[in-house]
Amino acid sequence: MSTLITVLKSGGRYDAVWVERLARGVRRHAPAFERILCLTDLPLAVPGVERVPLRHDWPAWWAKMEAFRPALTEGTTLLCDLDTVFTGPADALAEPGLAAMEDYFHKGRLSSALLRWTGDELAGLYERFAAEPERWMTAGSCGPVPNAVHGDQVVIDHLLREAGMRPNFFQDIAPDLLDFYDPRRAAHGPVVIFIGESKPDTVCGPVHEAWAGA
Repeated sequence: MSTLITVLKSGGRYDAVWVERLARGVRRHAPAFERILCLTDLPLAVPGVERVPLRHDWPAWWAKMEAFRPALTEGTTLLCDLDTVFTGPADALAEPGLAAMEDYFHKGRLSSALLRWTGDELAGLYERFAAEPERWMTAGSCGPVPNAVHGDQVVIDHLLREAGMRPNFFQDIAPDLLDFYDPRRAAHGPVVIFIGESKPDTVCGPVHEAWAGA
């Protein structure tokens, strides 16, 4: 069974609308995902999405570390950011195999915007983080890194390197799958990734329409 996981932590700009719109895009363009889970500390009720309570009060993006909890899913699992927009066929994301999006700014390092694994393959990430969350949330805990911001993907990349696990990058295995949003053009897809200040709710044109369900 293929499962897509997203994480909604209270206190930020995202709410249930973002979960509903991501789920609608997945059902339309990536039906190979048989389950959609949302890890959240909010009373979420979105049709077709299974609500899974967060166990920890890890702030902001650190809540994404709970996606690796043991026994949470079986089979192929994809962690997907809420601001991802699907505009065309994207079942390739549900194919088996350890893979991640390559960071847009730092070549050779992963981004947790899209990260795929199988079963409990990455349960060790959760276990390592949960044992010492304050340590891992502290900048510098992973040694010298190119990232200006210390976040979950810095720790994930570090721990996977320690374990000798190197995910393939989606940009290499499916070169036409991911598309980084560029306001200078209208057409994007099939999987639109946002970086920087732009978000699906603030842009205009076909990407916004796809996100809003027009």
